[in-house]
Amino acid sequence: MNHDPEKIRELAEAHVGAWNSMAPESVAETYAEVTSFAINRGEPMQNRAEIGDMAAGFMADFPDLVLHCDAVLTAGDHAIYTWTFEGHHKDTNKAVRFSGWEEWEIGEDLKVTSSLGWYDDADFQRQLASASV
Repeated sequence: MNHDPEKIRELAEAHVGAWNSMAPESVAETYAEVTSFAINRGEPMQNRAEIGDMAAGFMADFPDLVLHCDAVLTAGDHAIYTWTFEGHHKDTNKAVRFSGWEEWEIGEDLKVTSSLGWYDDADFQRQLASASV
């Protein structure tokens, strides 16, 4: 299936907007009801509820989070969405800024049916443990 690249870009922008509005259910709604989303080869989330719970956790830990869409590359029903996350941890006020990407499979309804997400967790943990960046 060939999706219009602009529609996939709109999906990525809606995804970022959902994160920035602090609405975990809106983040989850960018994914298909039955999906697979693994971060850094972890156990995959299998549905919107699990994705919403993950987003809610980040939102609770980083109440001032800002997500940026850095780029979107498309090929048919495949996309690479790159992002940068910024925020201060609620307990320590330590700032983090880290980047990553998701490799998306897009369904006919323009929902993400499969995602492999990647970011440098060691760098993320280092930032949480060090002085504000």
